[in-house]
This record gives sequence, C-alpha cells and structure tokens, in this order.
Amino acid sequence: MGKGGKRRSRVRPPSAVRVRIDRLTREIAKFGAVGGAGLLVNLITFNLVRSTTDLQVVRASVIATVVAIVSNYIGFRYFTYRDRDKSGRTKEMTLFVLFSAIGLVIENGVLFAATYGLGFDSPLASNVFKFVGIGVATLFRFWSYRTWVFRVAPAHEAVSGAESFLTPSAPRLQEDPPSRQVQRVR
Repeated sequence: MGKGGKRRSRVRPPSAVRVRIDRLTREIAKFGAVGGAGLLVNLITFNLVRSTTDLQVVRASVIATVVAIVSNYIGFRYFTYRDRDKSGRTKEMTLFVLFSAIGLVIENGVLFAATYGLGFDSPLASNVFKFVGIGVATLFRFWSYRTWVFRVAPAHEAVSGAESFLTPSAPRLQEDPPSRQVQRVR
C-alpha cells in the first residue's frame, strides 16, 4: 500500500464469553457503588445510634443495617438492576427482605460473636467487626440478589415488551394477506 491508502483493520466482534464477563464486571461495579453508599449509611447510622443512645452494640447495629437495607433497595432497583424484570414487585420485595434479613443475621452474627464471644467491645473493635460482617454478608447478598431477587427478564417477555413500542396504540384490523398469483412467462 502506498501513502494515503486506507488500511482496513479487521475487528472481531467480542466473543460470548467476553460479553458476559464485561456485563458481569459492570454489574459488580454498580453493585459495589450502591453497596459502598449502603456501607456509609450503615456505619454512620451505627455510630450515630451508639453515641446518642444507650442501646447495646448489636441492637444499634441491627437498626443501622435496616436503614442501609432500605437505601440499598432503592439503589439496586433503580440503578444496578434497573434493566431487570419489573413484573412481580411484591415477590421481588419479599425476596429482597428475606435475603436481606439473612444478610442481617450474618452481618450481626459476626459482630455478636466478636463482642460477646471474644470480648471485643471497644468502639474501634465494634466498627472493625461490623465492617467484617458487612463484607461476609455482601458476598451472600450479591449472589442471592442477582440469582433470586433481580432476575433477568425471560427473552420472550423482553421481546414482547420491546415490540409493544413498535406497534401503534390504536387497534388495527387484521387484513388477509394478498393472494399470490403465479404468472407464466411465455
């Protein structure tokens, strides 16, 4: 090729595995962003409740976890999983509360074991073990939310939903297709 000639580069379309990895990476990043905000809400609420009330450590932690669960649901539904199936909100919320409650038990179980089992009850130790509990519970929550709560819409529902935008809102009469007549060429 001489100067000024155009080179055509052959760009391969990404493989199915690469597409899935990219999609999972974006999902993890969004989950992490919402989770990071939830972590801040959880820790700030925990320390605020501990410093302003006489509640025991685990009770203050449960209150903070519930506040974080509410803020996380909003973030997951409207940011992380906004493209997922929205047809069964009651079922979705029920499963979210169920799996969040299991995560709450995991998170606060770690704090309970550290505080009452191992005797780590200073404010710093409480925050460290609360953070560790949140980390363990987050792994469970990520798996359960993506598997059971915010499910991918089945393909036929997604296609019919997309097709509904293409069809006009006024009902159309079904016309018989024109009959094909075969003409002979002589």
